[in-house]
Amino acid sequence: MSLMEMRADSAAGCNASLVKQGNPTHHLCVCICTFKRPELLKRLLLTLSNQKTEDIFTFSIVVSDNDAMQSARPVVDAFASQSSIPVTYCAEPQQNIAMARNNALAHAEGDFVLFIDDDEFAIDSWLNTLLRTCLKHNVDGVLGPVKPFFEAEVPKWLTKGRFFDRQFHATGSIVKWPEARTGNVLFRKRILDGMVTPFRPEFATAGEDVDFFRQMIEKGCTFIWCDEAVAYESVPASRCTRSYVLKRALLRGSNFPKHPRHRMRNLAKSLIAVPCYTLALPVLALFGDHVFMSFLTKLVDHGSRLLAFAGLPLTRQRNI
Repeated sequence: MSLMEMRADSAAGCNASLVKQGNPTHHLCVCICTFKRPELLKRLLLTLSNQKTEDIFTFSIVVSDNDAMQSARPVVDAFASQSSIPVTYCAEPQQNIAMARNNALAHAEGDFVLFIDDDEFAIDSWLNTLLRTCLKHNVDGVLGPVKPFFEAEVPKWLTKGRFFDRQFHATGSIVKWPEARTGNVLFRKRILDGMVTPFRPEFATAGEDVDFFRQMIEKGCTFIWCDEAVAYESVPASRCTRSYVLKRALLRGSNFPKHPRHRMRNLAKSLIAVPCYTLALPVLALFGDHVFMSFLTKLVDHGSRLLAFAGLPLTRQRNI
């Protein structure tokens, strides 16, 4: 993603036709879970300071540090000393992203909550666009796109295979829970009423956000998409490797069986997928590295699911 394209996205968000339904009494709380990424966290906080509120809302920030050594505290303290935006720092010493998210929610104030990852940054109209979309459509929450921001030149197989691209939808489209993530989301805080642990700690390293949306949607909440509320995810050179892509698939597969819905159907899919992909790989390699890696990633994902179903997860460690 180039700087020119980023400016275009920002302009599209600012110029989106939205009904002015904001209210100065609305308060948004941006929750950030972080783990040993001080420089990226610093960049994210600085971009948040540039958000355009247009006097229709106020907002604060909660940083939940999942590092027992509290490596994010100096970054947060430095930002708080120079910013007028209220910032709360909290620490979750046990390395568990679900617990870090719950810790952030415990410190969140206001009537709307947002999540954005510490390796992301958003366009200046991000908060404004998400809030206006939520109010206009009168829904429980809004999700936006997360586009890759490559920090260095990347291999052709990676871009052709679109390994860091995510699904997009037209603004206003209903988002189903298997497609929902917390990398770019706003929701009404009231949907958390009665929930002790919105994010289930048993997910530990990944998948806790998809499970969160499953719970919310099953109890009647509605989430929609806003394609103008763009955030970018930094993709360093260390992630642009075959090993990283495959390790990510291992982790995704290891956590998948923790979802309580459609377990037998998903098990059957993996039992069929593993031998099919294994037999097809030699032929698929003839169509290019990006095709081969795409299906190898699917094979690793489904193989990891089967082992996890059998009680033998291959990995529990989240890649930084």
